[in-house]
This record gives sequence, structure tokens and C-alpha cells, in this order.
Amino acid sequence: MRLFEDITNAHPFIKWVGGKTQLLNEVRKSLPLDFAERRHVTYVEPFVGGGAVLFWILQTYPNIEHAVINDINSELICTYRVIKEDVETLIEKLAAIQAEYIPLNAEGRKDYFMNQRALFNAKKTTPVETASLFIFLNRTCFNGLYRVNSRGEFNVPHGKYANPRICDADNLHACSAVLQKVEILCGDFAETGRYASPSTLFYFDPPYKPITETSSFTSYSKNGFNDAEQIRLRDFCDQISKDKALFVASNSDPKKVNPKEDFLDTIYNHFIIKRVSAARMINSDASGRGAISELMISNVFNA
Repeated sequence: MRLFEDITNAHPFIKWVGGKTQLLNEVRKSLPLDFAERRHVTYVEPFVGGGAVLFWILQTYPNIEHAVINDINSELICTYRVIKEDVETLIEKLAAIQAEYIPLNAEGRKDYFMNQRALFNAKKTTPVETASLFIFLNRTCFNGLYRVNSRGEFNVPHGKYANPRICDADNLHACSAVLQKVEILCGDFAETGRYASPSTLFYFDPPYKPITETSSFTSYSKNGFNDAEQIRLRDFCDQISKDKALFVASNSDPKKVNPKEDFLDTIYNHFIIKRVSAARMINSDASGRGAISELMISNVFNA
């Protein structure tokens, strides 16, 4: 295991729909002006996803003494835990997969992918095997999407990448070092409420509200995340605000497409709402990629 002091630019180890790499500067501007000077800070991310904000904020603000991440996706959380606790074995598995996959022709690669996807969906693998399959499928599936069917089975088809980087050992080592001070949970976002305090910062990146009736091309989990869940998240923001915790949240901006669609503006009208421009490069339709408007919502009134 490498020492925490050896961290060198850890970045997300997977592609993730809605990843926040392009919005890190907007997240920074939403933080309290004195955030870097605060002490004994706890950072909580209840929908960690690909972890772009997590890896950035923990390397940018050393005053964060403790971090908590959570996600309802058990395979994703398994992968985070394996990277934290057994990264060397994971790297060995990924290197072996890469050595088997790369030399194959197009038909051989597709067959290999489908076999690994079936193995992943059987859910009978060890944690290290699950993590290696999760990363392999993410790196070689169509557009790096994560989508499941009603049975919770990963069903994204094979992608056509000439030389996908399946095993990035240097970044996995760096990610493992960052994760050493991170508590990793798997469950409902509301379970993180017990960490709310005046020294806590929450960042929420939930499944976005679709901007049109046809734009929800991927299911985050088999249960989905509908308007009732969006309201439950708003209520959670109210709750942690009463506990004096700070939060920043991202979401889509349906009003930009349909001026009458003010659902998010309405439910968060007692908080600060900013519209920001975000680049989106992962989409099943190429015409849906590019700069779009998103919402940054917070209770940080002095930022």
C-alpha cells in the first residue's frame, strides 16, 4: 500500500454519466468563502457515482479530516472498497483481463465482453472479481454508460474502442491513497443524515430529473429516482440545514428546455439556485452531447 502522502492527481477510475469534472470550478465557487480555513471538516457525498468531486475536493482541501461516501449501487461501492482495501490484487486482475482482451479481433472482443457481462450479472463473484468486472465493463461498454434493466442486470452493449485502458495502475494507486480517510457506505442517501453538523459539508449529485419526457435514457438503479424521490431529497436538505450543515447540490435544468417546467425551481425556492453551463460527453445520442444548462443549489448564502 502506498502512503497517503504519495497522492498524485487521483481522478475517477470509471466513466460516469453526469460526472462532475467539468463543473468542479462551479462547485468551488459554491463553497463558503472561508472553507479552506475551516478546521475539523467532514465531507459527505451521498450519491458518489464516479467520484469526480470526491477526488478533487479531498486533494484540494487538506482541512477535510473525514469523508463519507455512499451510493445505492452495490457493485460500484464494492469497487470503491476493493480499491481502498486491496488495490494490488485488483490491479493484477485487471492486468490479466487487459492482456486477454486487447489482442482479440472485433468478434472475439464482443464475445469476451458478453461472457464477462453474464458473469457480472450472475452476482456470484468475489469482491475483487466484482470490482475488476465492473471496471472492465465500464471501460469497454458503449459510451461508458451504466444502465440496468428491471431485474437490476447491467445491459449496456459492447463498445468499439481500439485500445481501451482497462488497467490504470498509477491512478488506482492514487485513488486508493485518497480513499484511506474515506468511510464507504452502501444504501439510501438519507442514511447519511447522521453525519450532519455545523462542521459538515454535503455534496449531492443525485440522478437528474429528465429535461424532457424522452431524455431519461439510463436507469441509475432498478427502482429509479422519480419526482417523489427528488422531493424527499429536498426534505433531506431541509433537515440537514436545520442541523447547521452546509450543502451544495447539482441537478438538471428542465426549465431551460421548457419554461413552464419549474418543478426544481419551486421545491428549492428557499435556497440559492444558480444556472451554470456544463459539458456532457456521455450520451447515447451524439446530438445530446455538448454544453447544457444545469442547476447548482445550495444553502451557502455567503459564497
